[in-house]
Amino acid sequence: MTPLIEITGVRHAYATEAGPLPVLDGLELAVPEGEFCAVVGPSGCGKSTLTRLIAGLMRPDAGEVRLAGERVTGPRRSVGMAFQNPVLLEWRTILDNVILPLEIVAPRMARRDRVARAEELLSMVGLEGFEDKRPSELSGGMRQRASLCRSIVHKPSVLILDEPFGALDAFTREDLWQTMRDLRAAEPFTTVLITHDLRESVFLGDQVVVLSGRPARTQHVMRVDLPADRTLDVMYTPRVGEMLHLLRDEIKIAQGRPVEQSA
Repeated sequence: MTPLIEITGVRHAYATEAGPLPVLDGLELAVPEGEFCAVVGPSGCGKSTLTRLIAGLMRPDAGEVRLAGERVTGPRRSVGMAFQNPVLLEWRTILDNVILPLEIVAPRMARRDRVARAEELLSMVGLEGFEDKRPSELSGGMRQRASLCRSIVHKPSVLILDEPFGALDAFTREDLWQTMRDLRAAEPFTTVLITHDLRESVFLGDQVVVLSGRPARTQHVMRVDLPADRTLDVMYTPRVGEMLHLLRDEIKIAQGRPVEQSA
């Protein structure tokens, strides 16, 4: 079966005053429809560049990015995105922030239908009753919940998450992991998550892809053999400990650091 997201032999470099700066070098990635792929790797290895290529915001220097078998050559309406900074518009209410993508991709959709869709999602993430608030009236975690709603309100087939929980405290972050788990169950979509948090990658992912140091290649792919309806308790099990140790060792290898041997 052809993966929904397929990246083959992708190379990309940025132009600098000192000459080209290679960021990705022969990157390979395959994400089946409906799966959650978490991508980890050393800082600065090109993870965010990867998300822009998938979304069609950039084109690779070489290789191909395909969605549903079609080569990506520009922005796609079937892709939703959420970032570390929610970037909500202060002059719009939370409800109107969430419906913004529908105004763009479905301009003929009746406002009552847009509102109903947004209210459904806001209720799912615990923001019922906050529809008329402004972003500045919400906590960081609440703003990020609204941002997640906005990223999937138009029912994209692919959701890209570029460290959306990275700026939050540990308790809020774990709470949003569970929110993301529940959204996936109710709103099926294929997801690529960029994260520096190995625990986050294991809790949310069906697979975790480790990138090498820059210029990045696909160094390791780990399947996460945990139930889809996993709870936070699973993070304290021996199996999760094994997976985290494996990922930590792969990151060290990617950084060129020695891997500690078990006693």
